[in-house]
Amino acid sequence: MNIIQPFQPKRVFFEEKALDYPLGQKIYHDMNETGVPIQIIGSHNRVTGIPGATPQQSYLESKRSLVVGVKKDLRLDTCKPSADFEFSMGTSCPGGCQYCYLQTHLGRKPYVRVYVNLDEIFQRIKEITAENAPTSTTFEAASTSDPLAVEHITGSLSKAVEFFGTLDHARLRVVTKFASVEPLLKIAHNRHTKFRFSLNTNPVIQKFEHNTAGLAERIEAARKIARAGYKLGFIIAPLFVYRSYEADYTELFKELAKALQPPPADLSFELITHRFTKSAKKVILERFPGTKLDLDEATRRKKYGKYGLVKYIYSEAEYIKLKETILKLLGRFFPASQIEYFT
Repeated sequence: MNIIQPFQPKRVFFEEKALDYPLGQKIYHDMNETGVPIQIIGSHNRVTGIPGATPQQSYLESKRSLVVGVKKDLRLDTCKPSADFEFSMGTSCPGGCQYCYLQTHLGRKPYVRVYVNLDEIFQRIKEITAENAPTSTTFEAASTSDPLAVEHITGSLSKAVEFFGTLDHARLRVVTKFASVEPLLKIAHNRHTKFRFSLNTNPVIQKFEHNTAGLAERIEAARKIARAGYKLGFIIAPLFVYRSYEADYTELFKELAKALQPPPADLSFELITHRFTKSAKKVILERFPGTKLDLDEATRRKKYGKYGLVKYIYSEAEYIKLKETILKLLGRFFPASQIEYFT
């Protein structure tokens, strides 16, 4: 079992205004107790002093750096197909997944950042919820970060779960590659939070998902979350085509089915095939020069997104076979589950 230690930063940067908030003061006190080097900065968007002579070194050191700040822009973006809106309690995470879309989304700011003005963020959620009531509004908490990875430092995810548990017309969605769910198991969530665990085959996790929980850890964490009464789902992403993928995905679903006996009645799956952009490829090759990721544009077809963005996705034949394989496996091991989307 691949057991990882909780994230402990090598250095911490505090935006000066973050110390005006109780959570900022708590994190400062806790970090000061550990003896980790602390620096006070003017803005969480302008961080200097993270070492690294190469893009690879800078990336690795950024992932070991914690930045504590105040989120000033409280507008919430839409988040289809995952949820109606996304909100952020932080950005990035200690994990180093080579394929992660945040490689380019965060640009040169891959450091682990957390926000301390939770009440202001929650107030905006309340306002949007009231505007849409009595229709229920869903909010994704993990589009730009993995909040469970830093929960032992912030406690923010627990507060979010508790907050959403009090709202009649709002629902929280969270996705994670980590497994330290113990702080969440006794919270009054009222089944207003849905946890989804991001899973993949053992070869994919070992090659590409650095510093994340192992497959067995994630599955065990999912069992705990289900027993605690939360709604449960899984994101299988990205789905990869490689030599033994059919056998490996079969083994994944077999192990998952064995662990979830019986599976929750409202279990769901979200399925996303691997894709990349030219800009993502450039950043990935800088940060992971020896990567085994399939980034060959010549074997892919183009998919045009917003603003003319080009994504390179599997050929139609590969996509069809991959989709048929995964849907057949779900029909075999989880026939009653809901498939939210396959893309």
